[in-house]
Amino acid sequence: MNNDLTRRGFMKQSLALAAAAGLARAEGQATQPTGAGAGSVRLGGPVFNAPQDPEELALAHRKLGYRGAYCPHVDLNDKERIRDIERAFKKHDVVIAEVGRWVNLLDADPAKRAAHLKAVTEGLALADAIGARCCVDIAGSFSTKEWFGPHPDNLSERFFDAAVENARKIIDAVKPRRAKFCYEMMGWALPDSPDAYLKMIKAIDREGFGVHLDPANLVNSPRRLYRNTTLLNRCFDKLGPYITSCHAKDLAWKVEMNVHFVEVAPGDGEMDFTTYLQRLAKLPQQPPLMIEHMPDEATYRKAARYLLELGPKVGVRFE
Repeated sequence: MNNDLTRRGFMKQSLALAAAAGLARAEGQATQPTGAGAGSVRLGGPVFNAPQDPEELALAHRKLGYRGAYCPHVDLNDKERIRDIERAFKKHDVVIAEVGRWVNLLDADPAKRAAHLKAVTEGLALADAIGARCCVDIAGSFSTKEWFGPHPDNLSERFFDAAVENARKIIDAVKPRRAKFCYEMMGWALPDSPDAYLKMIKAIDREGFGVHLDPANLVNSPRRLYRNTTLLNRCFDKLGPYITSCHAKDLAWKVEMNVHFVEVAPGDGEMDFTTYLQRLAKLPQQPPLMIEHMPDEATYRKAARYLLELGPKVGVRFE
């Protein structure tokens, strides 16, 4: 989850690629790399003190080594600015990875629930208009204490059915031509595993639904922490063709009398970024890898530096 707003306190493909992805979906396997983009990753992250001019903003991303970006703030009705942003980012080869709409689609208050559904629907419309890869939100929570908080029913069939219904409503209302709608993976709400995500994809049964990959969010036990390489490979094996955008953050174990993982910068924790980068680089659709949840600008730069230096060592280009 990206916390730019509320979260923590907040392509068109060629016909050949579509056919290859469709075949991989049918077989339940990841696609193999093809074309000039194979073997490379688009890294991205936020730009601090971001300029308002679309051209300058795109160049600011490139200056940081980014080829991926979070969607700049723009109103869905501001067609001219949307067009200017899309043109500038395309000119400088910066892909807009995602439009984040961090709200609770399962809020207990009917009025809030309806407002949140509207906000996410408009987010998907914006993503499609501006050329972003996806609009992403969590599937929601039945918690009445925190909008993203834990609740025993967040792993229930009732939750699953509601998430499927909401995704269909959002996608059917927008009928996106380019962008996908995605749910963020969570450790205490569905989809909480590659298998749960694949089950949700099949149940939603819409071309406009994709996968937002955040493997750190799936690590909710010592077993998954110690075996996160296996978890990563399962994610790519089962979900590879559907992945539209990804998050990069690491996890460290804060030793207490019970299990407590904390988010840290990539390279400062236990996540296997070698496998993450290598598997990501093999996807022909080049999902952007977006650094998130760093506490400040200096830590974002440290995270980017770690990944940009690791890539060449493990056979991965950033472009």
